Amino acid sequence: MKLQLDNTGGLNTFTAYGEGYVSVNGVRHDCNLAVLPDRLLPNWTQATFETLCVADLELLASLDADIVLLGTGKQLRFPSPDLLRPLVRAQKGLEVMDVAAACRTYNILMGEGRKVAVGLLLA
Repeated sequence: MKLQLDNTGGLNTFTAYGEGYVSVNGVRHDCNLAVLPDRLLPNWTQATFETLCVADLELLASLDADIVLLGTGKQLRFPSPDLLRPLVRAQKGLEVMDVAAACRTYNILMGEGRKVAVGLLLA
């Protein structure tokens, strides 16, 4: 699905998503990645949902964001509470959703000027 946004001033926005990929500013990505308005972290983890570890979430918790979105693939799945401790310690808000919802939510929050980051599990 292609997405349309108002002018976002050169910030990272999702312009499309589909089965196993997302496009950020028109560039297609088919690996796990983390996205912030001013930064892109390709391959933020090599994990699948089943192999996520605390270190993967520690990286997301260390980003300059107040809200962290976690896109868990094609379907919504919740990580174990143990994995979420880095975000709780860092006092970051977390929303877990499927990749499509994470892309749409990120675009809305980023467009509002919020400090948001998203980690997407595409592999």
